[in-house]
Amino acid sequence: MTNILDRLATEVDKLKASKSTKDTAESVKIKANLAENEAEIASAMGQLLATQDLKFPKVSDVVEGTIIEIGSNAVYLDIETFGTGIVLGREIKDGMGSGKLKVGDKVSATIMDLENEDGYIELSVREASYEKAWEDIESKRDTQEKIITKVLSANKGGLLVEVNGISGFLPVSQLSSKNYPRVDDGDKNKILTLLKKLVSQELDVRILDADRESEKLIVSEKAAQSEKDQETISNLKVGDIVSGEISGVVDFGAFVKFSQPKTNKTEASATEDQLEGLVHISELAWQLIENPRDIAKVGDKVSAKIIGIDNDKISLSIRALQKDPWAAVTEKYNVGDIVSGTVNRINPFGAFVYLDKDIHGLAHVSEMTELFPGKSLNDVIKVGEKYDWKILSVEPKEHRMGLVLATKKAKNTKKDEETEGKEEIVKEKKEKVVKPKKTKVAKEEKIEE
Repeated sequence: MTNILDRLATEVDKLKASKSTKDTAESVKIKANLAENEAEIASAMGQLLATQDLKFPKVSDVVEGTIIEIGSNAVYLDIETFGTGIVLGREIKDGMGSGKLKVGDKVSATIMDLENEDGYIELSVREASYEKAWEDIESKRDTQEKIITKVLSANKGGLLVEVNGISGFLPVSQLSSKNYPRVDDGDKNKILTLLKKLVSQELDVRILDADRESEKLIVSEKAAQSEKDQETISNLKVGDIVSGEISGVVDFGAFVKFSQPKTNKTEASATEDQLEGLVHISELAWQLIENPRDIAKVGDKVSAKIIGIDNDKISLSIRALQKDPWAAVTEKYNVGDIVSGTVNRINPFGAFVYLDKDIHGLAHVSEMTELFPGKSLNDVIKVGEKYDWKILSVEPKEHRMGLVLATKKAKNTKKDEETEGKEEIVKEKKEKVVKPKKTKVAKEEKIEE
């Protein structure tokens, strides 16, 4: 190809030299050679295009170019085969970043104009970068690849992050147990304060949702941690005893961070493999608990028993390691006993009463309304007040005890009441009975006299 072009140039030079003279045999010969060379070039170009399978670019196509010059307001790219491209103004900062590129770097760009007024192919790096960024995000979403994201800012709902230059959101619920803001009273301002401490940090995340059209990007730190957690959890089993500290207290229980039980692992590895489990409010202690914050504080050191494992969720029990006070309840309380107890709370179905710090009973509404027809429980008893109660039933295995308010009437069974009633009637009848026989004898004695 190069030889053909060289010969063509030589023939053109000769033709120019003979331009001022009349056509001679020599000029005719030159023109003939030129026509022959042009045909040969056309044939060679055709072969070249066929073998190279070239496709001429059009506006909106993405092409790759090599940076050949970087100016203050423009970056020049060599678009191989097609010419020189130019990236102008703001595109340089928004699409390429600041001070990160150098001559020789390859850059993808979108064609905005095939030829501007200066003869360059005008390019947009920003648009090409945006599309490429979303393609990469969608790919990572589909493969669930773990990626690193930087936290830009925080609000009460979570963290604003960035992936490939695209803004995304990491909800509070998707933070790992390590970074989840455990706040005793659930104060949103306190939660925000803890979230702000994560700003500028880099987190391992997985992409949960990515929608290019609506520019919606949701990521999860918890999902990125689950794989590691699963591996650690696989070493645990129901019944294991773990030690740790309370990391958060909520209305339904307390969270405990702990290291897996020591086996052949070193102390260092045990610390690294720290997990978190939930102690439900019903598993905090044997007594009834209305507010977990009354008995559990963040930072408290505790031991707990694993009572359930569901994927990456671990259920713990603190009370399982404590002696069950109901096991010996019949040594202290029996059916028919009159005992003193404090009303803990009143519900539509009855009143919960504590006989001591561990044992409680229920005064069912049906028993109470029978004693006090037409009155509500709140009319008869008050929360926090102490009353005498009669024990109606004791079920140690179910941790249940039936009570009724020990009024004069309640101190006896119904059978006793019926017997008492019959005795009263008999007594009344006896008192009304006259003694006619004695009167008759007296009259007869008087007549005889």
